[in-house]
Amino acid sequence: MNKEISSIQNSFIKQLAQLKDKSRERKKTSTFLIEGEREISLAIKGNYELETILFFPELFPIEDLKHLTEDVRLSAVETSINTIKISKEVYQKLAYRDTTEGILAVAKSKKHTVSDIEFSTKNPLILVAEAPEKPGNIGAILRTADAANVDAVIIANPKTDLYNPNIIRSSVGCVFTNQIATGSTAEIIGFLKSKNINIYCAALQASVNYHTQDFTKPTAMVMGTEATGLSNEWLENSTQNIIIPMQGEIDSMNVSVAAGILIFEAKRQRGFK
Repeated sequence: MNKEISSIQNSFIKQLAQLKDKSRERKKTSTFLIEGEREISLAIKGNYELETILFFPELFPIEDLKHLTEDVRLSAVETSINTIKISKEVYQKLAYRDTTEGILAVAKSKKHTVSDIEFSTKNPLILVAEAPEKPGNIGAILRTADAANVDAVIIANPKTDLYNPNIIRSSVGCVFTNQIATGSTAEIIGFLKSKNINIYCAALQASVNYHTQDFTKPTAMVMGTEATGLSNEWLENSTQNIIIPMQGEIDSMNVSVAAGILIFEAKRQRGFK
């Protein structure tokens, strides 16, 4: 045990509170906060480097901490780790969720550039979301992508950074286990075309029903926002626009739900492989 911090006025704790609340601080320091044992375990599995673990022993006993830090060492992500015991007041200052687990970690962020994407198959399935605004939607999209085991998730023109605590929470840690990249729409279209990946845009214009298309070839499913849809740049470069036929009174659904329908149709066509 390296240290114990009981005051919310501690300078390190103030810095961590900034990491929780401000995207600018996360980008400046290239670090972010993770809350929860499952999320921290998934970050370890995703080869994230942990700098510090903070725990409130009344909620997260020292015995559990020993198991977690052993996992960190065994994963070869860390050879040593700074461990800090914190008070209830400090934990409440840093915790984002209403449901408490008593453990947080400071981790180093990754770059998530499109050029870093690697495919283990010649027939990748990719989910692209353009300019999603709500962190909860992004987290739900990442959960869908994880459930379908897609090859990559790409976010075009992101409105928030991937380490927003609400994205981590709503993705249930899937932000750490998916292969994720961000970039401009033009950059992503160029990448997909360079890899000969078919671009299927979910759009109302010039569309055909999604289930009529062959998604067994290299495929990118591209989703826009519910409010504005996709930009013209995507529509001009689409292999085919597709639509989910709506049978009720409204003409759209939540983007994460629509993504799930499209992605799992592709998985069905591929024999769920």
